[in-house]
Formats: sequence, structure tokens, C-alpha cells
Amino acid sequence: MTLDQETFVTHNEFRSDTFTVPTRSMIEASLSSATYGDSVYKEDPITLELERRVAKLSGKEASLFCSSGTMSNQIGIRACLTTPPYSILCDHRAHVFLHEAGGLAMLSQAMVHPIVPTNRTYLTFEDIIENFTADDGDIHAAPTKVIAIENTLHGIVMPLEEIVKISQFARENNILMHLDGARLWNASAETGVSIEEYCSYFDSVSLCLSKSLGAPMGSMLVGSQKFIDKANHFKKQCGGGIRQAGIMTSMALKAIDENFPRIVKSHDYAKQVGNFCIEHGIALESPVDTSFVFLDLKKNKMDDQYLIKLGKEKYDIKLMGGRIAFHFQLSQESVDNVKAAILECFLYNQEHPFVDSKKNNKKMYNYQSVQDRVQALHMGKN
Repeated sequence: MTLDQETFVTHNEFRSDTFTVPTRSMIEASLSSATYGDSVYKEDPITLELERRVAKLSGKEASLFCSSGTMSNQIGIRACLTTPPYSILCDHRAHVFLHEAGGLAMLSQAMVHPIVPTNRTYLTFEDIIENFTADDGDIHAAPTKVIAIENTLHGIVMPLEEIVKISQFARENNILMHLDGARLWNASAETGVSIEEYCSYFDSVSLCLSKSLGAPMGSMLVGSQKFIDKANHFKKQCGGGIRQAGIMTSMALKAIDENFPRIVKSHDYAKQVGNFCIEHGIALESPVDTSFVFLDLKKNKMDDQYLIKLGKEKYDIKLMGGRIAFHFQLSQESVDNVKAAILECFLYNQEHPFVDSKKNNKKMYNYQSVQDRVQALHMGKN
């Protein structure tokens, strides 16, 4: 069986690319080549190999295997900061701001300055200029000390020319740059810009292994050796030390080798659905650059709970609202079923418009569906 012939239990999983599972060859690699040294003491050979490999891939001096993208982001930003008061600039939709359990406030004790992009899509150099706080001696302010960029964000690729301008400005003003590159693999696969080139404009970068690459867990943090040494201290402080990490890092190495080239398949699936929506007058929140489709539920007057129900009961697909994630383990049949579910929900809600009474617009997905799923599993239902 070739790689492309393998089928997955996640063939109908559109809730997130975090649901991807290890491939057969990844599991075989773990069984045959995993080492069992203590990675906290830097004694596990295959974890050290992964860290050397990703450091080279990113063009940085060193890298650190972390348990999750949240950890690599949060200890990375913390290691960028020294003496408060200070603030962090980021997109108002950024994971580091909205979806990492308030980590910036807890671990970094930082003021966060979220920015709504003027173009409603991605941050520009002009957005940064208009919002940064200079370290000019004004004791009433919290100077900007880190600019945190996410690429991709909502599946949107941030143009390289904007990154270059922002990076140059940051370096001229003694501001560090952190990249949440959880899906930088997707940006690189789509644009052809290498991981190394993207990383060259940042002081620290988080690269997730468990999303589009399909590793069972983990994220890499890259930067200078001094930076990584300090980040490792924060990793230990946060309980992030992993003893026999080689069981996981052996699979991560295989994922980078085998699954990185397969990422574009997820982009093709997403663009199919995005184009389908446009053809049928279904509004999207953002352009479909890579592996996500964001339905504009409010503009379409669509009930995401009804969409989730249609997916589960009629089309055998797993959805979590208007944020629809794509990955290489999906089947074309399931992608076609997503189109059908979206269209049916849209047409129904044109006749029966839905008005959402919830005031919290910060969540990307319908959390009630997560709770319902957990309850069903506890009751022994699929």
C-alpha cells in the first residue's frame, strides 16, 4: 500500500486538523527506531536528532521539543521578555491572545494590544506603526517589546513583503518578533517560500507537529541557543519536561519527511469547498488561501448548530460550526458531503433565518457541540 492509498478514521473529520492521526509508517517508525533516553537530561538520541533537524530546517541555532503549540508559544514569548512593564502586539484573532487560556497574562504578565487589521484579513506594516508603543521614557505606558505574528491565521497566508517590513521596523526599534507558525508548514507548501526564509525574519518561531503534519503530539520552538536555553527553563517550570520523548519524536521525524509534501492536498479540498460556497452565494469570512473555510454565519443567517446536526445525522461528517478544517487524511466523498451539508443548511436558513443571541464573538467554533460530543461519548454513543 502506498502512502496515498492509506485510509484513515479521520476521513470525515472537519472539526480541526488537530484530529489527524499517526500514519502506519509513523507507528512503525516509533516501534522500530524510537530511543528511550531521558530527554529532560538531553539524553534521548532521537529527540536530539529531531531538534537538530528542525533547527537546520528553520535556519536557527537551536530548537526545543515541546508538548504542545500552546507551550511553545507561551514559553517562547516569555523568553523574549525581560523586565516589565511591557506589551505585546498581535492580531485580535491570534491564538496566543484568544485561545491559549490567558497564558500571556499568567506566564508573561504582559499587556496585550490586539489589532484589528485595516484590511480585515491580515496585519500590515501600517497597522503595526499605528499601534506600537515606543519605549520613549513615558512612565504611563507599557512599551511594545514583542510583535507576535501568526502565519497562517484563519488559513490566510500573510504576504512575505509585509513580514519583511514589520521585521525591519522591529529590529530598528529593539522589538523582538515571535511567529506562531503552528501552520507555517501550510504557508510554505502553498507559497513555495521555505521554512528557513520565513523564520529568518523572526527571533522565535513555534512550529506545530500535531496539526497538518499528523504527529500525535508536540511542537518545536526555534531560535538562538541562548534563547532556547532560557525557554527550556520555562518549559521545565511549566511541567513540560518529557522523559522518554523518543516514542513521540520518532513519529514526528517521519511526519516531517512523509507528510509535509501531502499538505497541499488539504488546500485543494478547502478551495473546492470555498469555490462551491462562492458559486452558491454563500458568504465567507475570509479568503481560502490554505486549509480552512470560515463561513460568515451572521451574514448567511446560518445556524451552526443545525449545520453540525446535518453533518452528524445525514452526511456522516464531523463539524464544529462555521470554521471548517481540512487535512490530508480526508476523503473526497466526505469533502463532497461537506458541500452538501453547507448548501442544505444555507437554503434552509434563507427560508428560516437564524439570529444568534450569543454576545461572545471570540470563539472560532460552537463549543456546545464539543460538550455534546463529550456527553455522548460518556453515554457510550458515537
